[in-house]
Formats: sequence, structure tokens, C-alpha cells
Amino acid sequence: MKTVPLSPAAFARLARTSPDPAGLTLLGSALHTRRLLLLKALLVRVQRHREAVEPGVLAGFERSWGLLERVERQHPAVVRGVLDYPSTGVWLAAALAEPAGPGLDRLLARFDALALTAALRCGSPLDLTVATPDGLLSLPGVGRLRVAAGRVRVGADGRTARFHPDGGRAALPAGLALMDRHRGVLAGHGPGWSAVHRLPGGTARLDDLDPYRVPADAGGPSVGTAAEHADTDHAAWSDRWRAAREVLLRTDPGRAAEVAGAVRVVVPLVGHGPRHLGATLSAAPGAVLTSLPAEGQGMAETLVHELHHSKLATLHEIVPLYGSGRDAVHRVGWRPDPRPIAGVLHGAYAHLALADLWRRAVTADGVPRAWRSGAGQQFDDIHDQVGEALLILLESDELTAEGREFAAQMRQHHASLGATPLAAG
Repeated sequence: MKTVPLSPAAFARLARTSPDPAGLTLLGSALHTRRLLLLKALLVRVQRHREAVEPGVLAGFERSWGLLERVERQHPAVVRGVLDYPSTGVWLAAALAEPAGPGLDRLLARFDALALTAALRCGSPLDLTVATPDGLLSLPGVGRLRVAAGRVRVGADGRTARFHPDGGRAALPAGLALMDRHRGVLAGHGPGWSAVHRLPGGTARLDDLDPYRVPADAGGPSVGTAAEHADTDHAAWSDRWRAAREVLLRTDPGRAAEVAGAVRVVVPLVGHGPRHLGATLSAAPGAVLTSLPAEGQGMAETLVHELHHSKLATLHEIVPLYGSGRDAVHRVGWRPDPRPIAGVLHGAYAHLALADLWRRAVTADGVPRAWRSGAGQQFDDIHDQVGEALLILLESDELTAEGREFAAQMRQHHASLGATPLAAG
């Protein structure tokens, strides 16, 4: 991957968990560069092993590649939005890892939906027939259409799109309308159509529809199980999101802006009793996977914590911070199981951001009294634990030179957080 220029000042701000619009722009550029490289790698793999791909799937893949290229020449920003959507990264990772055979053919067929979404969002005229696995046509970031057929023909005139079951003359009652050509905003309507829910006050989405919102093999305690659309209380999620935005605005406006700019998708997870689940996927920066927090401040903490995992994963692609292949593990205060050095760094970084948030919450005006009271104790606990983890990192020979500098910058910020006495809760 081509290295994106990263100034020492920007590197230091990232290490100190500082909200930084320039840093987010740089990470976004790095993400897009990586997506393009992975997509090109998939194309090269398909071309080199054409004989191993089912002929119909191969023809569809090549047709959709040509469509995406044509649309991208006219509307690069909209196409970039589709390619950089978090679930696109999950799909790409799965397709590149899947051995040749029926499993790869099914994954390659998904490319039709990506190209179709880009074309519809750009208002391109279309007459295209695509596969609908399990009777579903999923358009990433837009919504999902349920059809009683294995294929559907999509006809679009630049403003509206209609769907015809394969072999059927009559269009389905559901359709799509292009509401904003500049931003590529589509609105669906009719029976069988389910839209990706937009969270209030910004551009983030609550995605409980995309089949690649959680990897097929990622279930378990580390990631969790994706909640289904029919089981999701969208009003409750909107309420928590709104409350979290308010808490962040009152506590740290810069952090609130960073979350608004960097979190593109919230993926609801199935909750398990009182235990809250939160996760990110290295293949899907910008997505926060979480069960429904009980209160707005819990959502705010989850967003800050998981966003820093995403930031660090993307930064590591630009500037490797640690090596691979080492078996050493280390004890950290926030988990009972020993962690490899990558886990120590990720955990210390995400918890350092939380420590910064909690320290500000202690003296912020207008935040819930209970949260202000608990924030001081949470700060004390995690500040000590991060300090111990930083000692592990700074003494490790598993970090690169850049990783050691990153940890040193983290230590400076950690020390500064403890230099100012906290007010009583």
C-alpha cells in the first residue's frame, strides 16, 4: 500500500487521541487507497483464474466492473462513498480469503449490488438483471428489497428505478427515487422495501440490513450476533444516538465533531443480559458494532472507545506500529485474558481516549449528575491501568520505531491527564 504523507504533528495528535479534522481526512484517504488496492487485487485474482469462476458469475462481475468504471468517471465522490462503506470492506476481505468454488462465486455475485448501488445513486440510466440471493436485493447504505425470485431486472431512467422479477412483465410495487443527485440520496417505497435507518442530526446510519455488516464467521463473544431488522427498536437507537451526541457536545465539542465525521455506521448487536457488547472490525473502519446501551452516556463512551480502535487500525496500515508473528502475551488491567502486543496497544489507545473523556466529564456543565460522579472513579481506575500498559509498550521490542514514538506520545498525554486535580463528583 502506498504510504500516505503523515506529518510529525499529525502523528502526535493522533497518538494523543486529539480530535483532528486533518487527521481524519488523512485516515479517510488511506482507507480509500486500501479499498481500491483490495478491489484491484480481487479483479486480478478473477482474471488469473477465470476458468475457476462460474461463467455466468464471471460475466456479471466483468459487466459490473465496467459499469462501476463508467459511473466513477462521472461521479467519483458517490462511487467512493459506496466503495468506502464499511460492509464493502467486510465483503472484500471475505472474497479475497475464500477458496475458488461455489463460495467464491456467491461472494463475487455481490459485486453486482455494489455497482448497481453506485449507478442508481448517480442517476445513471439502467436496464440490468442481477441475482437476488435468498430473495433479497441488498443495496449497501441504502436498503433491501425482498423479492420472490432468484433474479430481478432493474430499470432506471435517471430519476426513478423499478424492479421486475426475472421473467415477469409487471414491475414490483416497490421502487426507488433519486432525491438528491449531488449527494446520491435514494429513497425507497412500497411493500417489500426496507430502508437503512438514518440516525438523527448527521449522516450516520443504523444498518441492520446489510448481509455483510458482520462477517459470517465472526459470531461469538468477541463480536456478537447482528440484530435483525424486525427485532430492532429504531426509535430507541435514535434516542440513544441523540442523547450521546448531546453528552459529547457538552463534554467535548471537538470529540463530538470527530464522532459525527468518522462514525458512518452503527450495527446493532443482539444483547445478552446486562452485559454490553461493543466491537469494531479492522476490515470495516467507520462502523461501530454495539448492543443497545442503557443510556446516552453509555453510547457516547462506546462510540469514543470503538472509534479509536478504528483510527488505530487504519493508521497501522499507513505506518506499521508493531510487528507480526510474535507469541508473547501481556496482562492488562481491563481484561482477564493475556493480550498480544497489538491488543495491548489497541486497548491502551481506546482507554486513553475514554480517560480523556471522563476527565472532561467531571467538570463539564449540563452532563448527567450520575455520569459526572462516576466519571471521576472511572478515570482513576483506567488512568492507572493505561499507565501500566504504557510501561509494557515502552519496554517492548515488538513495536516498530514509529510504534515506540506513538507510545511515547501516548505517555505524554496520559501524564498530562493526571496533572490536573479532578473536581469532586
